[in-house]
Order: sequence, then structure tokens, then C-alpha cells
Amino acid sequence: MNNTLQNRITFTSLIKYTLPTIIMMICFSLYTIIDGMFISRFVGADALSASNIVYPIIFLVLGVGTMFATGGSAIVARKLGENNVDEARENFTLITLGALAVGMIIEIITIIFMKKIIYLLGSTDALYFYCKEYLLYMILFTPFIILKFFFDYFLVTAGAAKLGLFSGLLGGVVNIILDYVFIVNMNMGIRGAALATCIGYIVPSFIGIFYFLNKRHTLYFVKPKLTLNVLANCCSNGYSEMITQISNCVTTFVYNVVLIKLLGADGVASITIILYIQMLLNAAYMGFISGVQPRISFNYGSKDSEQLKNIIKYSLMIISIFALFTFSLSRQNANFLISIFTSKESSLFGVTHNAFMIFSFGFLFNGINIFTSGMFTAFSNGKVSAIISSLRTFIFFIIGMMIFPNIFGVNGVWMVVPFAEIVTLIVSLVYIYKYRKEYMYENIFEKESVAI
Repeated sequence: MNNTLQNRITFTSLIKYTLPTIIMMICFSLYTIIDGMFISRFVGADALSASNIVYPIIFLVLGVGTMFATGGSAIVARKLGENNVDEARENFTLITLGALAVGMIIEIITIIFMKKIIYLLGSTDALYFYCKEYLLYMILFTPFIILKFFFDYFLVTAGAAKLGLFSGLLGGVVNIILDYVFIVNMNMGIRGAALATCIGYIVPSFIGIFYFLNKRHTLYFVKPKLTLNVLANCCSNGYSEMITQISNCVTTFVYNVVLIKLLGADGVASITIILYIQMLLNAAYMGFISGVQPRISFNYGSKDSEQLKNIIKYSLMIISIFALFTFSLSRQNANFLISIFTSKESSLFGVTHNAFMIFSFGFLFNGINIFTSGMFTAFSNGKVSAIISSLRTFIFFIIGMMIFPNIFGVNGVWMVVPFAEIVTLIVSLVYIYKYRKEYMYENIFEKESVAI
């Protein structure tokens, strides 16, 4: 049985292997961004603010999918590397069912306590209707949100990254078309945005289901064995990614509370626009990492130190180059990026432009931090991965939010994320160096020619 995870890695081949998942994850982020664009342009700033207020619940759902996907793919890829194929299939099926079960629990709780949750997240009476419309329709499609993200990772592990790319592109096209139909033509407002996004999730979910029902592939659904330690290992390994999503819930909430006091609805709409742009860039990193993680886990399972060294060395090089490129490009095109969501004549545009020029410095550093966390997840070191994730998305964020706004006012709010990313980068580099021998990549910093 041939598995593309066995292929030798060069600088250009790593780009080739990860490009489908990069595009796939960007398409995933575009679901939300396109919603935001249509909501802002055709429904209004209040509706855009409302979608951001309730998005922590969606982050929680995504967190479940991410935890099971990253933790599970590391386990399954390592089993494939050890040539335990039957066990890998059993684990894959069990992890899939586990992810769906946890997602359904979140869905039921959210529906029962929806009104209390919406107000707890910071909604005002004026925004409540928009919040409820968006959250209700999104949460009803929880299984498909989880499966879409889950299959994005496991199609890579199964050696079918191109199918994942196709399904992601198809879902994105469906989402764009339905956004226009539901919001512009049918005047369904924020409810139409939620439906368009969720139908965009359904399409790739069914493609993944049909793929993994086919027994001719490396991975497919089988009768699972209820092995609790597999689920426990999956969650303990992938919980760092869950922490990231939960931290996103908290940081979004904190942003909303602080900015609605300082700038009103424009402040919430402004950070929503900036977070959309950040989401797009982070999606590229997440796509790269989702393409790299199975290769790290596979070669760690097969004890191929030369492959591990090349994968990590080339990954750090690619991410550093991309960070410089996106930082420069985003700042040069800030006016265009912001104008997608609001007109240049609006007060919201001015607030957002000023915020973006400060916030964007974080783009220089977040790629290495995201990669380092994902790398340790691939090595099944959930503890270090969780430390890095929690530092950059929660602990240093909260510390910064307690300090900078008190000194610099509203500009201090925009300085918090760059601060958190810079300090976390130092921690990431320390951990990369500390574990270089244990995970067999100790020679990555030696001078040698790059294999193209």
C-alpha cells in the first residue's frame, strides 16, 4: 500500500505537499469573511457586531473539531508510520464519532440556554435579534461544521490532500453564491449569511463521508473498538488547539467589552474586520501546518531523523519568508482590505485603518508560534503545545489588555496582540531548542545547502 507520507522531503516538495491544505484552510476562513463582507455591506454594522458577539460559541465548536482532528491525526499518522494500519482505521472511526458526540452536546446546551448565553457574551437589547438569528442557524449545523474541519486534516493523513482542496473550493463557491442569493436577492439578512455558510460546510462534509466509506483507500470507516485511552490521548494531545479556540472566545469577548465602552458599535465592528483579516492569514499558517503535521507524526513513528530534520528546517524557512511577505503586503493594501467591509468615507474606516496599522505588527511573529504549537502536537507533546497556545492567545493577551489600554488608551488595545506574539515567540524558540535531541531534529541550524 503506497502512502504519500513516505515520500522524501525537499524545500519545493514541502511547498507542493502543503499548498492544497493552505488553499483549503484559506477557503474555510473565507466562509466567515465573505459572510462579514455581505453582512456589513447589505445588512449593517450592527449585524456585523452581532455576528462577532456570538462567534465565541462557533469558536468553541471549531475547537472541538480542531482538538479531535489534530490530536487524532497525530495518532493515526503515527500508527500508519508504525505500519499498524488496521488499528489506525479503528482509531480514526472512533475519533470521528467522539468528535460528533461532543459537538452535539454543545449544540443542545446552546439551544436550551441561548438567550442567557447571548447576553452573557455582551449583547445589548438592540443587538439581540441579530445575535439570535445568526447563532441559531449556525449552531443547528454543528455536525457539519465539525466534520468539515475534521476531514480537512484527515484527508491529508489519508494522502488525499487534493480532494480536500477540491471540496474546500467547492464549498467556498457554494457559500459565495448563496450569500448573494440569500442576503441580496432574498433579503434574508444575517440569517441568510448563516445558512449560506453552513451549506458551504455541508458540501465538503459529504465529500469526506463518501471518501472514507470507500474501502479502497488507506483510511476508511470500520467497526470501531471503544478504546477510551485512544480518545483520552487524542484529547490530551489536541487540547492545545482547543485552548486556542477557547482563548479566541475569551479574547473576542474581552475585545467586545472594552471596545464597546471606548468606541461603541464602531469599535466592535472595527475589531471584527481586523480579526477577519487576521483569520485569513492565520488560515494560511494552519493550512501549512495541517499539511506538515501528518508527515512529522509519520516520520516520528518510523524514526526517520533525516526526514524530521528537513521537514522542520524547511518549515521554519517557509513560514519566515511568508511572514515578511504578508506583513508587507497587508500594510501596503490596508485601504483595500478594509474597504471590502466598509466605505472609505465612513467613520468606521478611519478607526479600523488606525487600528490595523498597529495590530498588523503581530503578523511578523504569529506564524512561528502557530507552527511550533502544531509541531509539538504532531510529536504528541500536548503539554508544550498547550503552553504555547495558551500564552499567545490568552495569558499574554490578558496581561497586555490590563497594561496597554491604561497607558495608551484605545491605541493600547491594538498593541496587545503584537505584544503577545512577540513574547510568545521567545518561548517558542526556547522550546524548539530544548527538544531538538528528543525529537531528532538537533541539526536543523547547521549550515548546509537546501535541497530544492
